[in-house]
Amino acid sequence: MVMRWEAFLDQVKERGAYENAEEAERATRTVLALLGAHLVGEVRADLAARLPEDLALVLLNPLQAREPLSPERFVRATAAWIEGATEQTAAWDVSAVLSVAAEAAGEELTGHMLLQLPVGYDLLFGHPQPV
Repeated sequence: MVMRWEAFLDQVKERGAYENAEEAERATRTVLALLGAHLVGEVRADLAARLPEDLALVLLNPLQAREPLSPERFVRATAAWIEGATEQTAAWDVSAVLSVAAEAAGEELTGHMLLQLPVGYDLLFGHPQPV
């Protein structure tokens, strides 16, 4: 089931405590563009199929990553792309967006995404894995 654009952004806005939809959209587009560079194949296509069309396009036409970023570097990269962001605010942005994306994806697909990502992303998605 595809999550509607308004529903996705409303949830990001609420979780990120953004003042307006524009801030939520900027964070969402940045985080999904970075995430898209880390996911491949069916996993990326399956997530895109569950996102609103505009966000699916962001995910499917990602910024290119030369190497998988650790969770810490992913947050730093997010901070670099969002004007005025700090690592602390970027961590908040990443968590708000990825937790909504995980909800849209469902448990099984989120598990497949985490298998493609470096260790530690489970916390960014709000899905801590048993050690």
